[in-house]
Amino acid sequence: MKKISVLGSTGSIGVRTLEIANAFPERYQVVALTAGNNIDLLLKQIHTFSPRIVSVVSEREAQKLRQQLQNVDVEVYHGAEGMIRCSTVPEADMVVAAIVGAAGLMPTMAAIKAGKNVALANKETLVIAGSLIMEEVKRQKVCLLPVDSEHSAIFQALTGHRREDVQRLILTASGGPFREYKPAQFATITPAEALAHPNWDMGRKISVDSATMMNKGLEVIEARWLFDYPATMIDVHIHPESIIHSLVEYRDGAVMAQLGIPDMKTPIAYALSWPERLPLVQQPLDLCRLGQLSFSAPDIERFPCLQLAYEALEVGGTVPAVMNAANEIAVAAFLNNQLSFPGIAEVIRKVMYRHESEDLTSVEQALHADLWSRRKTQEFISGGPL
Repeated sequence: MKKISVLGSTGSIGVRTLEIANAFPERYQVVALTAGNNIDLLLKQIHTFSPRIVSVVSEREAQKLRQQLQNVDVEVYHGAEGMIRCSTVPEADMVVAAIVGAAGLMPTMAAIKAGKNVALANKETLVIAGSLIMEEVKRQKVCLLPVDSEHSAIFQALTGHRREDVQRLILTASGGPFREYKPAQFATITPAEALAHPNWDMGRKISVDSATMMNKGLEVIEARWLFDYPATMIDVHIHPESIIHSLVEYRDGAVMAQLGIPDMKTPIAYALSWPERLPLVQQPLDLCRLGQLSFSAPDIERFPCLQLAYEALEVGGTVPAVMNAANEIAVAAFLNNQLSFPGIAEVIRKVMYRHESEDLTSVEQALHADLWSRRKTQEFISGGPL
């Protein structure tokens, strides 16, 4: 029996994680949950899984939840303190870190410091403070297991091979809904169009990141820290079918690929059960029916966010944290019709180029850079001085 805490239980990754826990009750017990504002769904999850503690965003939501759980044996917390309580609950063997954005950094670090194994779906944690996170993972001798389909694929393709034999990591990208758009079409893209991902069912922020290809840029940075290979050894290939989830090329020319239908349950289940595999009831991959698999190089002229992520990784220090925060604010502005689709990359670039990078020595420093970036990005969007 593995006891798990799920951070971000009402999001797409959290929901699928709980579906797996529900399908294998003899293997998984849910001891803690955190959620945002979807109290109705959280209530259903509490009644299904009977966690010992839960946390929500605000005191108001916590009070509302307590009123509806008067006859239920569960502790209700809120805010940053509540998330950290849930990520460090003593009985948890594993923490599933599925909070979107920079908000996932502190509870993930707290879980690692508490000696918990972590199934990581929050790529921003490694983007913001990758070196610090991986140092703590080594210090605490815990496992940090990837949940993103691309990083799970690389993790699997690396297994059983010597790291010095690796020549290149290749992350695949669907290309999003606009991979065939002409440059003139980008200015009129609407939030509804950006949220309509052709292959994957994801949250709003991640769907927009996929459409701009910032998501792939964040994954490049995540891969650099997860697997400890430099950016020069990490490439991106557009693969519209989303069947090959990523590849590893070795120095003798061999290329190992992990294939599967585009469904997040598989990488989530692998992180939960590693080194075993769960007998999931999944649609089988029918390559004959699929017919063909296609690949192409990404077009950084049309999707500049990918290049910005490589630049942030090259400079290092606090720049990745600044880039990530600028992206979060810019995406939110786009979804609120305050910024055009091309404006997302434009604003991120302006903020990055106005930041004086510092060597990263603490999580607090990374969060300070994050806060500076959010303020500066909001200034730009509001028409302030450039």
